[in-house]
Amino acid sequence: MQQLVIIGGGAAGIFCAVNAARLAPHLKVMVLEKSSKLLAKVKVSGGGRCNVTHNEFDVNELIKKYPRGKNFLKKELFQFTPKDTVEWFESRGVNIHAEADGRMFPASNSSQTIIDCLLAEANKHHVEIRMNTGVSAIEKESGRFLLHTHAGVLKADYVVIACGGFPKAEQFDWIRNLQHTIEPPAPSLFTFNAVDNEIKKLMGVSATNVEVKIAGTKLKEKGPVLITHWGFSGPAVLRLSAWGARALAEKAYSFSIQINWSGKYNENTLREEWNDFRNRYAVQKTGNKNPFELPQRLWHYLLQRAAINPATVWNALSSTQQNKLIQMLTSDTYAIKGKTTFKEEFVTCGGIALQEISPQTMESRLHNHLFLAGEIMDVDGITGGFNFQHAWASGIIAARNIAERCTA
Repeated sequence: MQQLVIIGGGAAGIFCAVNAARLAPHLKVMVLEKSSKLLAKVKVSGGGRCNVTHNEFDVNELIKKYPRGKNFLKKELFQFTPKDTVEWFESRGVNIHAEADGRMFPASNSSQTIIDCLLAEANKHHVEIRMNTGVSAIEKESGRFLLHTHAGVLKADYVVIACGGFPKAEQFDWIRNLQHTIEPPAPSLFTFNAVDNEIKKLMGVSATNVEVKIAGTKLKEKGPVLITHWGFSGPAVLRLSAWGARALAEKAYSFSIQINWSGKYNENTLREEWNDFRNRYAVQKTGNKNPFELPQRLWHYLLQRAAINPATVWNALSSTQQNKLIQMLTSDTYAIKGKTTFKEEFVTCGGIALQEISPQTMESRLHNHLFLAGEIMDVDGITGGFNFQHAWASGIIAARNIAERCTA
């Protein structure tokens, strides 16, 4: 009996395992997980709800959500789309629903539903799972793979590396003898630590329609921003961290951001509208009338910084006060020093170079019968279910191709 060993018990590894075992019942499938937890990221994703995928079924639009790997992903994701992901889980009794922002979750709103489904499939198809079993080296001998673990050497006819990404380059050392090129890793999903302590006093305040730009670059994102006790978080910041992963690493996470709190305006268009605001709200107190639909605490904070007493009426604002408020509404600048991982959802860019992997099969171009799945590759998406979609797709594509070969 031929044996497939999958290194990594995360989303890509388990999905690959259950599908390979399902498609090739005569194949012995084993998963090696170095920790004591399976599907750890699945468990914590989406605040414990599991953001399974994204409600974008047009692959040409979908690949725009990945800072790295678009050309590779176009060939990958056409083979297993978000629609296929939804159908796969729903055919096994897990209903999936989409939220207004496109994120998709199990109807139960519990990640345990996804975990239970995958583990039930693993049990149904007799997948062997070994916990606390890390691989320290991989060798090839007489056409088979030798996997060195603390419990001894395992032999395999097929190997899938699906162990996720690593934050440090030296953590790839155990696979360097395979001669694959390793693109240097860097964090790709993180929040920004602000130097200014005053803004942190607004922790918990969220503004919904905000643009955040990395000063001195073309990098910018729109969406909700959450002020935290360390700085800035929320979808706009997280997406920006993904697009700027390498550039911000090169800056050692010391940079400035410009925040446009006003939503649809830039400085010029807001100046054009300003007299209309003055006339419309003339005798109303600035502290009570906020035309930008900002949270009241944030609005009062901006007024304070513009030296405006909230009791001042709109038509009594001085030109100096107006100019300062307009500037802060459209280009409020904050110094950033350092980053914080977003909850437990650690994502990296970097990994095995995509030119050395076949996007049609997920097989290494350097070694027959060696496959890659998930974040070990130099692919990463913004927050919103995109990284899981890559995990499911790469996992099942590897499974299909292994099943075809071992049945031939």
